[in-house]
Amino acid sequence: MSDDSPDSSSPLQPGPDRPIYTLSVASEILETHPRTLMLYETVGLVTPSRTPTNRRRYTQRDIERLRMIQTLTRRLGVNLASARYLVAMLHSLREHRIGLPEGLRALERHGLSGGA
Repeated sequence: MSDDSPDSSSPLQPGPDRPIYTLSVASEILETHPRTLMLYETVGLVTPSRTPTNRRRYTQRDIERLRMIQTLTRRLGVNLASARYLVAMLHSLREHRIGLPEGLRALERHGLSGGA
């Protein structure tokens, strides 16, 4: 007997972890050059999925992470190494359900949102 209920791990299901955005679409969404996204990948800020033909695919969660990086670097003047550290710290704090210290709450007020 087959189960026709949707499987949450199916690649056809919508969700924040489904790799659907190409490099060009992601760069349009983020209003940045595709080379910038490739640089972010090179320095370890984001790791997009790859298709069988080795093309990059970004998830909604990747887009949110990249927006956070843009806020840090463009609006707040943070360098890429510090942005990587801050994004990792925010992710770790959320993962362990630890409240954000005042300095990091101030970052959120500047437009950093939850997708780290």
